[in-house]
Amino acid sequence: MGTQAKTMVNYVIKSQLAKLLATEDIVVEHRSVRTAQFDVEKRILTLPLWKKASAIVYDMLVGHEVGHALFTPNEWDYEVPRQFVNVTEDARIEKLMKRKYPGISKSFFGGYEELSDDDFFELEGQDISKMNLADRVNLYFKIGNFINITFNSKEQDIVDMVAEAETFADAVLAAEMMYKYCKDEAKSESEAKEDESSPVPGSQPQSSPSGGVQNIDDPNPDESDQIEEEKQQQKKKGEEDVDDFEDDIQVETDDAFSQGTQDLNDLDSNHIDNIYCEVPDVILDNVIVSNQEIKDTLKDYWAEQLKPMTFPNGHVGVVASFENCDDIYNKFKNSAQKEVNYLVKEFETRKSADAYARSSSSRTGVLDTAKLHTYKFNEDLFKKVTVTPDGKNHGLIFILDWSGSMGEYLIDTLKQMYNLIWFCDKVNIPFDVYAFTNNFGNPDPDSPNMKIEIGKLYVDDHFKLLNYVTSGGTKADLNTQLLNLWRLAYGYCYYAGFTTPAQFGLSGTPLNESIVCLHKIIPAFKKKHNIQKVQCVVLSDGEANALQFLDTYNHFATGELRIAPKQMRSHVHIRNRKTGYTYKVGYTHHGFTQMLLDDLKQSFPDTNLIGIRLITPRDFRSFISRYNPVNEEQIKKHRKDKFCSIKGSGYHSYFAMLTSALSNDVDFDVDEGASKVKIKSAFIKSLKSKSLNKKVLGEFISLVV
Repeated sequence: MGTQAKTMVNYVIKSQLAKLLATEDIVVEHRSVRTAQFDVEKRILTLPLWKKASAIVYDMLVGHEVGHALFTPNEWDYEVPRQFVNVTEDARIEKLMKRKYPGISKSFFGGYEELSDDDFFELEGQDISKMNLADRVNLYFKIGNFINITFNSKEQDIVDMVAEAETFADAVLAAEMMYKYCKDEAKSESEAKEDESSPVPGSQPQSSPSGGVQNIDDPNPDESDQIEEEKQQQKKKGEEDVDDFEDDIQVETDDAFSQGTQDLNDLDSNHIDNIYCEVPDVILDNVIVSNQEIKDTLKDYWAEQLKPMTFPNGHVGVVASFENCDDIYNKFKNSAQKEVNYLVKEFETRKSADAYARSSSSRTGVLDTAKLHTYKFNEDLFKKVTVTPDGKNHGLIFILDWSGSMGEYLIDTLKQMYNLIWFCDKVNIPFDVYAFTNNFGNPDPDSPNMKIEIGKLYVDDHFKLLNYVTSGGTKADLNTQLLNLWRLAYGYCYYAGFTTPAQFGLSGTPLNESIVCLHKIIPAFKKKHNIQKVQCVVLSDGEANALQFLDTYNHFATGELRIAPKQMRSHVHIRNRKTGYTYKVGYTHHGFTQMLLDDLKQSFPDTNLIGIRLITPRDFRSFISRYNPVNEEQIKKHRKDKFCSIKGSGYHSYFAMLTSALSNDVDFDVDEGASKVKIKSAFIKSLKSKSLNKKVLGEFISLVV
């Protein structure tokens, strides 16, 4: 990983630190700004990039700014220069941060130690004892562990006030006392200087070279005017610096700290600033094409094709024929029962083992009369009860790739999915099947998929989710749904004796839009079926393009500020306000999808994400090597198994399956009177053809239970 990538990952980590420290709904952004800023209304903490800061100093600065975000009010009401309040408030919020998060004390100590060693406060060559009280107090609470700072008894009382401040009002009161003390000291010093410059009684005036009389301590008239003008300018500058307060008392160490943190930024005019985006709040009713709408549309379409029509030669008949397609479906349905029963058996076995592991025995408090006679050598005379807690209810959501490249694999893909659907139906697990498409006719402008907002990922209105199959109906209704989907897939895989509706045609690959929509689908599905755990299965054969994001631009003709989708770039970050996580957009298509999956996992920790990726033999090696390093021996094993279970891909488990393995079903079918050798050979081929399904399905069950 390059230096830039490491730096950006570091920013993401520090964002999480700031989020954890804040322990509330706060968003952290890293931008090219001079100082940290906190937007109270939007709850956004903007931190400078601080490129020159080490890790320990970065932690210290983040802790410092989060302290202000948590404990410092947005509007200040004070009657002292702001710098004085800065000193006392810095001390207060850092004390509160150390109290709230004891572990951050190490970061504050190490960070300030490094700043002290680097002369961050520009103390070299200065006599600290001659600094005003505000400067010494500021240094005491920041780097007092590394330099010697002394106070007299009056000053120590003010230092104690600063140290004991618990509220912002306490900090302001301490600042007022410190400011008054500094003014009194400055006044005393000024009066002392005036006394020193006063003429000694009885002394004689000295003649000037021009013959006039001039006091030896007074400047010439021209210099006097110049000094007076400089004093006025300094006074004016001082008023600006201390918020209209009429004096020139400056807290130089506060200026040094502010300037030093700005210098850590290393602002570059050519730097492309970070952009932050969020997952949009999609409108599911406009995105999803309902199961009932699909059934009604297909029912009418199939019926229309079966209507008798008169041909030019006078013959009356029908154009369409579903006989061959439906026969293949029914044959597969009957043959699949073995795999389904295997799934049910595995599920029940693992569920029983899991329930046994969670069971516990405890005393009831009631004497067991059958044990009373053993009281002399047995201390346990009470009845026991074994409690087996209820397991979690499960549900499955299937996301089916309905893209053009899936055409030749659709039927074989449906076979894998139908096994899982029939399994769910047998063990009463609710499920939904959605196919993603961007080819479902022209979008309705009055029914957008999302609200147009700056900083949101863009889900195009052409995108739709087709709810082909859903649970909760009768056996006959489920069979109708599955047969409808089978007919559509059959029409795209083979030459069929019927046509399919244009709006259900294959399209592009809006996989990422589907992942975005799962943020709304998963909670709605859990609420509808009253379940605790969701398994989300994505069946696909390819990558998706990165989503666009909404941003502003100036119209070329009118100059009007407008909102439009823009292409994703490497300086864009995706953030999640609920989890506090921030993700940097990568440079690859699969990297963007993986980022969305990671975000989905953080948002729904009780959801398993399972990917089934169909891979051609040519791409098999490069695909599995993308996520985990593999040697030649492992490649050979995976090719032999015809699948590979991948970890660290965004999914909890990612099954890479060779497309050549999907249609290798071999029935145990031999001719009558066949020899023993042929029977044995046919039987072995039949077993091999079932082994892949059992491996994949067995691992799938381990995730479901």
